[in-house]
Amino acid sequence: MINEITGIIVDKCYKIHVGLGPGLLESVYEEILDYELEREGLSVVRQQIVPVEWQKARMDIAFRADLIVKNSVLIEIKSVAVIAPVHLKQILTYLKLTGLKIGLLVNFNEAFLKDGIKRVVNKL
Repeated sequence: MINEITGIIVDKCYKIHVGLGPGLLESVYEEILDYELEREGLSVVRQQIVPVEWQKARMDIAFRADLIVKNSVLIEIKSVAVIAPVHLKQILTYLKLTGLKIGLLVNFNEAFLKDGIKRVVNKL
């Protein structure tokens, strides 16, 4: 099930990248990917607020997940020159906070999208 969902996501990212190319704002890719995934019948939540608990206090605005697909795959969208190690750490932390197992870090600012997609696994 997860592999099927991630396969659809990667396919849609590839089509968007071929159609538009690199260099747009992250928000543009996010909007179009949301549209494409919903057209596939997948439930998508955009900019989901994820709280953090710290010393028994709940911080409601800790971060916003770019996209969460079928309540099982977290997508973090980037449009940067280079994916830095901190970006991978960021998505792993997001997975831990949400309790999700699989995340995709997608950098649309690559000449070849295959170089811009990283699959991140939490506790599998």
